[in-house]
Amino acid sequence: LQKSLTETFGTDKYSRARKEVLTYMFSRPMQMALYFCTGILNDETLFHHYALNVPFYTHFTSPIRRYADIVVHRLLSASFGARSPIKMETQSIQKQADHCNDRKMASKRVQELSADLFFSVFVRVRR
Repeated sequence: LQKSLTETFGTDKYSRARKEVLTYMFSRPMQMALYFCTGILNDETLFHHYALNVPFYTHFTSPIRRYADIVVHRLLSASFGARSPIKMETQSIQKQADHCNDRKMASKRVQELSADLFFSVFVRVRR
């Protein structure tokens, strides 16, 4: 897809912007990943990563970036025996996951609205 977009949009001064906007619009319908506590879900098929086609998946980035990543790092460390278990109940972990999901969704919505505004201005200028 990336190669096709690059070939389609050429090399003029707006080609990069057009490609970025359309790439974003293509990826927009994809389901957003959600944080959840595995102790809450009984259906292990919900742990599956569709695009990677792996049955069990967890995602995290550097723990300096987001609270959810700190929790994941701590839980993984405890599961490997590298640290003592977190003293949080399953329901508390899920409550934190729900809060992180809410904030992530709100952030994504603002990003989408910003992209829509940019696209509208871009189309108006190009007429």
